[in-house]
Amino acid sequence: MIIGITGGTGAGKTTALKVLRSYGAVVIDCDRVYHELLETSEAMLDELCESFPDAFEGEVFDRKKLGSIVFSDADALENLNSITGKYVVWRVAELSNNAKLSAVDAIRLVESGLSDICDCTVCVVAPKELRTERIMQRDGLSREYAELRINAQKPDEFYMSNCSYTLVNDGDEGIFREKCEKLFSDIIGGI
Repeated sequence: MIIGITGGTGAGKTTALKVLRSYGAVVIDCDRVYHELLETSEAMLDELCESFPDAFEGEVFDRKKLGSIVFSDADALENLNSITGKYVVWRVAELSNNAKLSAVDAIRLVESGLSDICDCTVCVVAPKELRTERIMQRDGLSREYAELRINAQKPDEFYMSNCSYTLVNDGDEGIFREKCEKLFSDIIGGI
């Protein structure tokens, strides 16, 4: 079984994934897969260099430069996602092949096509201000950059209308963990 987990940055997907790990799930973090591909996939880097030459100093890729480009330009972000998405989907499919239970953590689960390989999808949503504070603390970002990241992502309504289930995280981690445990227990059932 493959469970897709999505939602905007800072919504609380990490807590949901910890619960899935406690059920024995192999968690596949698509951000980590993407970063791995930046180190190992010459084909992906070649495509990125061709589309975003300003994000490279010679042959050295600069993620922050790329972020500054794509988080303020919807067309550039869509181009980035179309390039990287196909490589991430291929790698995730490989990684989930041998697991009894996998959890795929991806902000772009639906748009990338990753949801197509999942048995069900779960979105995690949270109030925008709470998300902003979380990612500022977690990633050491300025409020302005954190808000750019959030605003570059789909609204909660998108996730809610495109996923099988919704988990609302309004700030109390203990209550949210209980919501996750109940939902995943129901979904996993007898596997």
